[in-house]
Amino acid sequence: MPEPNCDLGSTDFGISDSQKPSLRLFQRLLTLTSPAKPSPPAASADPHLAARSVAEDAAMVSDLAKRIIANVETAIVGKRKQLVLSLVTWLSGGHVLLEDVPGVAKTMLARALARSVGCKFKRVQCTPDLLPTDVTGTSIFNQKTSEFEFRPGPVFTQILLADEINRATPRTQASLLEAMAEARVTVDGTTHKLEPPFIVIATQNPVDHEGTFPLPEAQLDRFMMRFTLGYPTMEEELRMLEMLQHVHPVDTIKPVAKASEIAAAQIAIKRVHVDPRLRQYLLQIVAQTRTHEDLALGGSPRASIALFRCSQAMAAIRGRSYVLPDDLKKIIAPVMNHRVILRPESRLRKVTTERVLDQIVNEIAVPTIDAS
Repeated sequence: MPEPNCDLGSTDFGISDSQKPSLRLFQRLLTLTSPAKPSPPAASADPHLAARSVAEDAAMVSDLAKRIIANVETAIVGKRKQLVLSLVTWLSGGHVLLEDVPGVAKTMLARALARSVGCKFKRVQCTPDLLPTDVTGTSIFNQKTSEFEFRPGPVFTQILLADEINRATPRTQASLLEAMAEARVTVDGTTHKLEPPFIVIATQNPVDHEGTFPLPEAQLDRFMMRFTLGYPTMEEELRMLEMLQHVHPVDTIKPVAKASEIAAAQIAIKRVHVDPRLRQYLLQIVAQTRTHEDLALGGSPRASIALFRCSQAMAAIRGRSYVLPDDLKKIIAPVMNHRVILRPESRLRKVTTERVLDQIVNEIAVPTIDAS
């Protein structure tokens, strides 16, 4: 489609001199809002990244993911799908909400990822008496210097595990909002940046609701993905017992990557091509959630951004420099299932968000993308 011509040129349309300042303002607004002409890509902070092609970037991301997944699977068995989703979220700059019963390796997954990449790892056990300053840190008065000194909390790490986040009070839950959204924390009016690559992996038990504080929609929307781990098969559980015979397998994990590689991959995935037809397909899916008869709340624009970025990461992990519809389909459920809310009458009819999302995806025609 040709771009609209928003240049008013020198034509004054018979406007008087007194009205010309308003015309100039209008021309300026049109200039600002008109589609920008494509500009050459900015030079990357990493000279090696700038010198690589998009295909080489995708190959680098794919190799990084394979190394990490193979390393984590020496300690955790049968969770390949969840490992891939966790890496997709991390490379997309998002955060993960693991919702499952106790004892299915939610904490182990976070620890194994941290050890595989050599990242700093901290854990917060959320309880009702946990204060916001217990997470973000606080200023302590130093009598020797007669000054307040900031003592950082556990959020100052690279991988933060917020265990049973729904047991923390809403005030404490909200203390993570700025950290999750902007990778920084403001304490006593001073802003402190968090060390990249930063990710929050939060867990919650969907069965035990007594004494919990359900996450509000605004907090849930901050998580890029929500998914479960599920029980292992009997064969996987037998292998797990064999691995645990002498030493805990997570303690034997050695780093196979660096935090700087994750940071470089986060930049690299943004260069993965998304066809305009696929972008339209993505937006149609999100738009359908806003008008579906079974949903009281549909996906927000943040959901569209999450789908876009995660599809780029999924394609790169698969070694491609372009996104295919299958990449998008793989991440629709974990990206969207916590962002949509069923109507009460739909719940009574045993309708699930997964079923609604599947229905929406099946109703929208999949675009044909030329893989060449």
